[in-house]
Amino acid sequence: MNQYETTIILTPLLSEEAAKEVIAKFTKVLTDNGAEIVMEDNWGLKKLAYPIEKKSTGYYHLTEYKCAGEVIGKFEIELKRDERVMRFLTVSLDKHAIAYNEKKRTGAFNKKKDKAEAAN
Repeated sequence: MNQYETTIILTPLLSEEAAKEVIAKFTKVLTDNGAEIVMEDNWGLKKLAYPIEKKSTGYYHLTEYKCAGEVIGKFEIELKRDERVMRFLTVSLDKHAIAYNEKKRTGAFNKKKDKAEAAN
């Protein structure tokens, strides 16, 4: 099983609860097809770099998961069919990206700042 990361941008016309329901739907699609969710991160409403469908903001959500390759096709078809999804990007993670994400989750990057503040 490979490890993947998908970033989804939902339309800003949704309420916070509706956005959570959409994300729960896609998480269920992954788990029903045998994927293991490693981490989910809801970034909330953010400004887009450029307008998409005449909208300047969108709900961002990042999901990191492990699954077999054929699951990605089914998952992306579900994303394409849903009109609430403005954009998505799925990336296969190599061993370096997996190690980086693990360090980021455990807070290894913040420890250096903590040590520097303690020394002052």
